[in-house]
Amino acid sequence: MKRILTWLFPLLLSGWIVADLLIPRQVDLRQFDPAEVARLDGLMWRSYYERKPLLLFWQSAELLRKQVHAPFWRSFVISYHAAKAAFVFKDGKNRADYNRALPDLNAFYEGINQLSKRPVDVSKAARNELEWWIIRREREQHPPAEWAALQTQVVADLYHVPPATCTDYGRLRTEAMLFRDQRGEAITEADWQRIDNLLRQSYQSLYQAVNISSAP
Repeated sequence: MKRILTWLFPLLLSGWIVADLLIPRQVDLRQFDPAEVARLDGLMWRSYYERKPLLLFWQSAELLRKQVHAPFWRSFVISYHAAKAAFVFKDGKNRADYNRALPDLNAFYEGINQLSKRPVDVSKAARNELEWWIIRREREQHPPAEWAALQTQVVADLYHVPPATCTDYGRLRTEAMLFRDQRGEAITEADWQRIDNLLRQSYQSLYQAVNISSAP
């Protein structure tokens, strides 16, 4: 029996991984828990600023399972591209450096596209995602309202709703970013709690917007 289990377990595990990665699956992206997604997004912010790429990778995979219903193993493949793009960008100094994150952002959004019942414009989503990352660093030329507008456009395209319906998402998320930047190295647990609250409001507004806008 022990010998049977010795070869049976790896066989079953391999079958699970292959099925998880290859069997097509399409879901309604509108269905997610906004509070849980906000919690995980906040944890990812901390991992990014504290330069913890492995933790960010793990948290991103969990976020993908909660927000876009990615299967277990596939969530890690998609998350790899998200985490890699984030830290390639983080170490960049100019637009040429930042653009090195674009292939992984394309792969990230392609992973989401393969899961979505409705098609995602992968190239547009990746370009807009990277662009708001960039203009946030170029704040002398690009005020926060532009960051908010691009973030709003990304989710509007992802969920197929008019941008005007989800402006609160971009506004609240940008408010959280500005507060994080203001606090800098002096940030405290209470500050992170305030950021979490803003993110929770942001995702709650997004959830309401995409479900009301998409209602029959």
